[in-house]
Amino acid sequence: MLKSTGSFYDIAGDDGRKYKGRIRGKFRIKGLKTTNPVAVGDRVEFELRDDGTALITDILPRKNYLLRKATNLSRRYHILASNIDQVFVLYTPAYPETLLPFIDRILVSAEAYGIPPVLVINKIDLFRDDPEMQKKIARFKEIYGAAGYPVIETSAVDGTGLDKLKALMKDKTSMFTGNSGTGKSSLINAVAGLNIRTKPVSHVHRQGQHTTTFAEMHALPFGGYIIDTPGVRAFGTADIQAGELDMYFPEFRPHKPKCKFHNCKHVNEPQCGVQEAVEEGLIAPERFLSYLDILDEIENNDGPYRTKKFG
Repeated sequence: MLKSTGSFYDIAGDDGRKYKGRIRGKFRIKGLKTTNPVAVGDRVEFELRDDGTALITDILPRKNYLLRKATNLSRRYHILASNIDQVFVLYTPAYPETLLPFIDRILVSAEAYGIPPVLVINKIDLFRDDPEMQKKIARFKEIYGAAGYPVIETSAVDGTGLDKLKALMKDKTSMFTGNSGTGKSSLINAVAGLNIRTKPVSHVHRQGQHTTTFAEMHALPFGGYIIDTPGVRAFGTADIQAGELDMYFPEFRPHKPKCKFHNCKHVNEPQCGVQEAVEEGLIAPERFLSYLDILDEIENNDGPYRTKKFG
């Protein structure tokens, strides 16, 4: 599946041709209610109609997929993409500012569905001469490097990091995601030589304007595929249980065996190895607070946890 526009889909056939298609019936993922039962990256079976269009009859088993909540209040989910080898998560410290809890929710979802993430500090050319932005970038690298995530710097303007991106993307199916305005489409154009439509950066706010409206997969000239997704302003975790959430924070894992209780939630329990690691500076407090917020979102949906020690 190359592109989904809601009702119609662009499909690449085994014969190398592209077809416009629609779906037959309704498809479900583990009983979840989804806004888009067929997603970019899906492998599908289809029948050709007399008019040359395709009728999708089945979705082949997915290796993985990335979900998000459709809205903050909705109980439905949106499949961003499927059958992904890696996801590039774009971060900008300004123009627009990407908040760390947003990044953490994407990382949790990627961990839950077995998709290796790469963090990309984009538009780096805008921040080189700004000491405050450099402090934010250094802290970002410190937090996520300690958690074990690769972090690279890129710029579509001056070419920083493009060769590194190409090397990582070669012969793989990659997905780009992030806030609206972080420069996903411009970066993809620079890396892959594509011509995805973009809008100029605002002269007032130096903030990119969101142009991608539907997820779309593009073939890379050096091998592999890239999936460009619409920018998102909120990313709620989906289909994750409270008791498994701590598994999706890699830096927690070495400290969990030190917890007194095997089912410790790391909130206010005594002799908690994870809380002790936060106190000792072994786990970033920003990440721990994100964990507490997501845990509360899963369990109560009525506001973030705040412990006496950390909030």
